[in-house]
Amino acid sequence: MSVCYWPIAISINQNSPYHSPLSLFARGRIVMGHSEYDLGVKDRRPWNAGRIIGAKRPLKPQQVWAIRFWLDREGRLRDRAMFDLAIDSKLRGCDVVKIKIGDLVSGGHIRSRAIVVQQKTGRPVQFELLEPARSSLLAWLERRGGTLDDFVFPSRINHAEHISTRQYARLVDEWVTGIGLRPEEYGAHSLRRTKASLIYKQTGNLRAVQILLGHTKIESTVRYLGVDVEDALVLSEHTEI
Repeated sequence: MSVCYWPIAISINQNSPYHSPLSLFARGRIVMGHSEYDLGVKDRRPWNAGRIIGAKRPLKPQQVWAIRFWLDREGRLRDRAMFDLAIDSKLRGCDVVKIKIGDLVSGGHIRSRAIVVQQKTGRPVQFELLEPARSSLLAWLERRGGTLDDFVFPSRINHAEHISTRQYARLVDEWVTGIGLRPEEYGAHSLRRTKASLIYKQTGNLRAVQILLGHTKIESTVRYLGVDVEDALVLSEHTEI
């Protein structure tokens, strides 16, 4: 929170309605918590100038397959495995990059279901891995090698560490740009939201989506999916008794 310091050169009479902080704010003399006399912020560019602010859109099924095709065409085996894992797991980026080989592999095969502990909440969450994800992950791990304690996606600088969430976000930007989407509208959270949004649209089951996303409160799932009154009414209209 910014703190407004009143310049000493200005004499303020706290009992005067014309020079009180509230009156100055009402008369436009204070903007976003700063006095117009504060030269330090006079020409400061707003942090969100030129940016599109808001939740990233989920991908549509055809866009998911378009990215898969683009990654295959570009020969980006690691990225294809990372993308498939992110879509199926519905995990946050910070959890995707920290997944270890032992989380996904059992008896030389990729698990059909896996479980990890979320960094944000400290709670475990389970997810499924369908055939496309299992195939791409197996192909990547056969090339990557390593032990069960190694990260699935190691850093290129230090192989004992995982790639950073910043690098993951940059990769996602490359993927969506590769098929003609705008990175301002699609990003790492698009991958987390994609399958969850599709499940909700097909079933209307918020509780199931809450479990899959690892949310502790149903209200968080409602906000995350952007569910509103119109969505609720449409679901209700399709339910006959």
